[in-house]
Amino acid sequence: MRVALITLGCDKNTVDSERYLAQLLDHGAERVQDPAEAEVIIVNTCGFIDAAKAESIDAIVQAGRLKVDGAAQAVVAVGCMVERHKDELADALPEIDVFLGSSEMEQLVPRLRERGLIGDPVTQHPGVRAYAGDTPHVRYLKISEGCDHGCAFCAIPLMRGKHRSFSLDEIVREAQLLELQGAREVNLVAQDLAHYGRDRRDGVRLPQLLKALVAETSIPWFRNMYLYSAGITPALLEVIASEPRIVRYLDIPIQHASDAVLARMRRPERRKTIREKVRRFRDAVPGLAMRTTCIVGFPGETADDFDQLMEFLEEIQFERVGAFTYSPQEGTRAAALADDVPEDLKRERLERLTELQRAITAERYEARIGSTALALVEHSCDAGDAGEPARARLPWQADDIDGITRLDRAAPAGSFVEVLVTDVADDYDFEARVIREIAPVVPPASRPGRSLPLASIGSFGR
Repeated sequence: MRVALITLGCDKNTVDSERYLAQLLDHGAERVQDPAEAEVIIVNTCGFIDAAKAESIDAIVQAGRLKVDGAAQAVVAVGCMVERHKDELADALPEIDVFLGSSEMEQLVPRLRERGLIGDPVTQHPGVRAYAGDTPHVRYLKISEGCDHGCAFCAIPLMRGKHRSFSLDEIVREAQLLELQGAREVNLVAQDLAHYGRDRRDGVRLPQLLKALVAETSIPWFRNMYLYSAGITPALLEVIASEPRIVRYLDIPIQHASDAVLARMRRPERRKTIREKVRRFRDAVPGLAMRTTCIVGFPGETADDFDQLMEFLEEIQFERVGAFTYSPQEGTRAAALADDVPEDLKRERLERLTELQRAITAERYEARIGSTALALVEHSCDAGDAGEPARARLPWQADDIDGITRLDRAAPAGSFVEVLVTDVADDYDFEARVIREIAPVVPPASRPGRSLPLASIGSFGR
């Protein structure tokens, strides 16, 4: 069986897709890149905001057409949007064969077996994860599922359920698997990394997990993605500041800076506490890069509320800001509020915020010119290719969202080089000169304690 995966939405969906792929490879499937060549097409959907839903529906419809125009015998829609809207989707899209929500992961193989599309397991198990992207040296590691926060605008708890932390041993074993598969950077992901471990009551929180990952693997970079600032502790900051393999980067969503809007959003912090914490984070971790996300056009957002947000962003000077316009999500508390900010005004505010942050990022990035840093090479061009010889990322550039660094000479993809930052290009990118290549660290063939052979690492049943 030839299978194609289409993954939409966040990095947590990427992890889920790699788990789906591992299940299918375990039963003899062969992955193909072109959906038109696949006998089974799996679309992993996102349901976070309206734009993501529209993209997911379009991808499902396009995949369904390949049952006529391509080789597809079955199309399977999975993920967050299906979790919330399975019945409506099944009624609207009868050409789709299987709909599975995020909580029904274990049903994929049985449902395909019912249709005679998949066989019994093969001898060699591919592990809990099978790589499904373009850069095998950059991987994502989900440390928990679900969310207990009650933000008014967010439907994630309705799609992913309550917060559940995975055990330290499970996470370390999976990190070792990713290392064996060639990972050079591992991005820790969850709905809120800072919430990790509270539900397990075994004394293990994010600082202890990070220490274990560093001790039990040779992975050069670990990056923390998406933490509520309310849960960032002095112990966590100390680990980040003292351990060079944990990059000095924090992704903390503030969502707004008007206390009135934050209260309606049911966010846990206010403008003053956010300001104080950002200052404390930067004092504790010199050179720390910080990214945040903001929503514009939330119900009741006045011109003064928006101006407060703009003033706060100019004051705080985040390296990067991801912003989007509010759209009501069925079942959330905010859906009961009047969506009273016109769409054209939402777009205007989004454009103003984006322009302001572009200038702030340029200023922050220009301050990096003349500094030296490690860079992870993403892509090395073939001889004769036009453009830069290689592309890389610096520690303050997260994969796929924070721009790239253009190198002056080629280096192997997945390698580390020491560079001198020479210029800022295209607002969010750097240019850099390679000073030297860093010798790769060869992971040990085995580690006492938690290490397991690749073939023995099965699904965690998540």
